[in-house]
Amino acid sequence: MKKVVILASVLLGLSQAVAAQTGDAAKGKELSVTCSACHGADGNSAAPTFPKLAGLGEKYLLKQLQDIRDGARPVPTMVGQVDNMSDQQLADLAAFYASQARSGGQADPELVALGEKVYRAGVAERKVAACTACHSPNGKGNAPAGFPALAGQHAEYIAAQLKAYRKGYEDETGRTNDGDTMIMRTNAFGLSDKEIEAVASYASGLK
Repeated sequence: MKKVVILASVLLGLSQAVAAQTGDAAKGKELSVTCSACHGADGNSAAPTFPKLAGLGEKYLLKQLQDIRDGARPVPTMVGQVDNMSDQQLADLAAFYASQARSGGQADPELVALGEKVYRAGVAERKVAACTACHSPNGKGNAPAGFPALAGQHAEYIAAQLKAYRKGYEDETGRTNDGDTMIMRTNAFGLSDKEIEAVASYASGLK
């Protein structure tokens, strides 16, 4: 009987921990007021230097917000924005933005052929995997797995992140918060500037 009680207590504690990470979109909307100046009221930023947060995926958003708060992902423009927020508040923000519809993007016609090749086939000779494996053929990502949607995202922002990951492969001042597998750093390291520009544009234009 004692073992049952202990097990029940452990399971209850786990369920409460999980519940604490469940975001409340309504509360997140209230918290997002200060974020709207850069990211737009509904998470669709007008400026290409600021990412569209709408429809990015709740799991991915929460991780990025926590990484920014905790210093694992330095973002100069985010300094002080989420420093004092709890995990629950960040979960609420993530829930709100994930629930919003992403606006569309437009690919550069001159970059479509190369961008599609990289996105759908990768670059085998440099061990660059196809983007479709994680971000899906239509660019909608895989929210439960924490892989962000790329379709409609600003091409300039996607390109900037790929270059940051590429730098992070050898230099810790680049972006390094893709985990121990270094999946993004490894793939970005094998891409040229032209390929990054092309695949970013192509992904942005996916519907």
